[in-house]
Amino acid sequence: MAKELTFAQAQLEAIADALGDTTCGLKGTEIALLIQSCRMIDPGEMTKRHRIYNAFVEVQNRKQHRRNILEFVRQALSPARYVREPDRFEPMRANVNRALAFAGLVVSEAGELTTATPVTTLPEADRRARELRTDLEVRRVHPDVLFFCRAELVADDYFHAVQEATKSVAVKIRDITGLTEDGGALVDRALCGSPPMLAINCLQTLSDRSEQSGFANLVKGVFGMFRNPTAHSARLHWPMTKDDAEDLLTLVSLIHRRLDSSERIYPAQHETFDPPNS
Repeated sequence: MAKELTFAQAQLEAIADALGDTTCGLKGTEIALLIQSCRMIDPGEMTKRHRIYNAFVEVQNRKQHRRNILEFVRQALSPARYVREPDRFEPMRANVNRALAFAGLVVSEAGELTTATPVTTLPEADRRARELRTDLEVRRVHPDVLFFCRAELVADDYFHAVQEATKSVAVKIRDITGLTEDGGALVDRALCGSPPMLAINCLQTLSDRSEQSGFANLVKGVFGMFRNPTAHSARLHWPMTKDDAEDLLTLVSLIHRRLDSSERIYPAQHETFDPPNS
């Protein structure tokens, strides 16, 4: 039987520090409940990060595996825990993912733990980010896309950076239109219809209308590739390279530029419509 994986001491410290961060980490009551739920021994009242670290060390030493610790992370970053305080989730997930990157793990936005190519040093993660950003600057990609070329995102083989950049497209569409939908439903309401709420051209000719329809389908395709729940499981089978990331982020850049130059058609001009079947 193969020996089960364990975390190195430095990795345990980094994960505990992220989970116990005084700004966006777990609260004391949450730590106590999670320790109990994950069948660990609570070392008692002390600083949050030391409490988590000591519980991690004890259970890993006693059981010689890291399963209880992984379960702690899963439960701590379950999105359902943050329904009333959604602003806490992403900052904590980013901190934890920065720590997990050295162990070859990442927590998705759905709270699922998946494997990733491990980094070995902080400079390595920073170097990946700088190289990607430099290449994209040469391509003159949109500034809204460059924002997502940060070390904590590209440490995960670039997939997370592309996924987050894709979300920024939906945010921009909602900001321009005032809509609240997401994914395909958002595209249908914003870019489809006669006329659409956002027009990327004058819509005067058949060619114009075909371009508008094609752009809507392009945005839907990008959303479907990275926003659907299946994207989380697909990540296990998609080791994204820097070349992949550059091509995809350039595509997202194109979408941003077309949205920036689009014309907002106000409600008085906008008719109701049935979303297309395509």
